[in-house]
Amino acid sequence: MGALVIGVGSPLMGDDGLGLAALEALRAGWTFEPELELMDGGTWGMNLLPFIESASRVLILDAIRAGGEPGGFVRLEDDEIPRFFATKLSPHQIDLKEVLALAELRGTLPESTIVLGLEPAVVEMSASLSEAVRAGLPALVAHVLEQLERWGYRATPTGAAESDWSAFNLEGRR
Repeated sequence: MGALVIGVGSPLMGDDGLGLAALEALRAGWTFEPELELMDGGTWGMNLLPFIESASRVLILDAIRAGGEPGGFVRLEDDEIPRFFATKLSPHQIDLKEVLALAELRGTLPESTIVLGLEPAVVEMSASLSEAVRAGLPALVAHVLEQLERWGYRATPTGAAESDWSAFNLEGRR
């Protein structure tokens, strides 16, 4: 498999659902050439291992605690992605760090792994993104499209691209 884009998060935990909202914005607004795998990774954890191992490049979309301003863009690449940290950058890091650590141990890490996301403002029981994260969603999608272009994927807008971003809820539905 070529590149894989995985949106992760919990739609019941406020900004933690960012990865899923960004993934759905991509699905609703763009087509890709060559065809691109867009996967809802939710909170799958170790179940993501075979998908990650079979991809040559992986782009993970998530809310990432990095100590910045809420809604601020965060990019982690390859060795910058924590695998054995005691503190969590993301609510999913335990699962993702274990998946990436196991793939590394098995010698099956993709040639490139990048995590793109935004600093969350609110990670608690809630069915909506915070204002800061909602406002940052278009910029996050633009960063995703730029990265995919660097990897050789051409994005074509479907008509829904970048229109009415506020209409996306955490389930990614309009």
